[in-house]
Amino acid sequence: MIFLLRKGLEQIEAVEGPDDVEIDTFDSLLAAHPGGVLLKLFVEAPALEVAEDAMREVVGEVLEQSELLSAWQITKCEVELHPEFAQQSLDAADGPDAPPADPVVRAAQHAEARAEATAVRLPGEEAEEMRVKVRAMAPRLTAFGLESFGWCEGDKESGVDREHAELAAGALVYAIDLLVDQLFHDVQTLSEAKTSVEECDGVLWYLDDLPEQFAAQYTVRFARRFLVTAVSLTGRLTRDDFVQLGCVAEQFLLNFLLREAGVVLDGYGLLYDGVASAWEVFAGEVLEEDGFGLWHETAGEDGERDATIAEAGSLDVDRWFAPFDGRSVIHPYAAAEGAEREIST
Repeated sequence: MIFLLRKGLEQIEAVEGPDDVEIDTFDSLLAAHPGGVLLKLFVEAPALEVAEDAMREVVGEVLEQSELLSAWQITKCEVELHPEFAQQSLDAADGPDAPPADPVVRAAQHAEARAEATAVRLPGEEAEEMRVKVRAMAPRLTAFGLESFGWCEGDKESGVDREHAELAAGALVYAIDLLVDQLFHDVQTLSEAKTSVEECDGVLWYLDDLPEQFAAQYTVRFARRFLVTAVSLTGRLTRDDFVQLGCVAEQFLLNFLLREAGVVLDGYGLLYDGVASAWEVFAGEVLEEDGFGLWHETAGEDGERDATIAEAGSLDVDRWFAPFDGRSVIHPYAAAEGAEREIST
């Protein structure tokens, strides 16, 4: 289905908007999602509203033209202004009919107009449906019980109640599909570009969020090993034989998984303080066992970050797949090819 949608979009180079305004499309991003497909279009348009309305219409037409896609629906459509052009757009606004300078007010007005034209479910109903769905996924994280998220039955002082612990655990399970699917996309993007992240012009989900000083080492081979490591790690999270994180690459991946889970809950207004506290407890338990931590996110200045990375593994990213110790589980495909880290048993 993604192939059909991609082929349909590839036929579109420009779209005619209101008053014969031409809207250029210059890139797109497609990834599988548990509820369907995530689609991101990059366009050049004179206004946010024009871009959103035009792209909604274009995607709708692509779906209608394919018999296999005709039953698909656009469940959510929103537009973002490129940061470099945001201030230019506001400065250029002039005259009595200009949109409000405050982007929040402007977005609210556009959302209100869109709601009047299209009947949709109330956000509260969507949030409640998502809350129930995510909580039901919590038991699938069999490697960790709710106590690993700070919940303790009968202890009201812990700061994490059962619902928050279940949301935290369930969101990690929900985010697994997103993490793996988007890593597949990164591998495909690098494979097509036949280059490293440093020289890749394509859109990447995760690989360009790794420390940029090593971008030249993030090759197609690295991306494949990173993906296989993600599959191995997330598979162990849903089994009861999880021992510990196995290597530096798994630390990065767990960090990405936590971030993705946060994005999912935040999008539905479910990212409560209790959920954030539950993830802090979980991260502390899982990451502190091997004595490293979320060093690539929490490091400060570049020099400090470099020193921490050197201590955790090596400036050679090949060592990121070397096992921490004899208990570490590393997939054979991803196992380090170069110098092995010393293993102590």
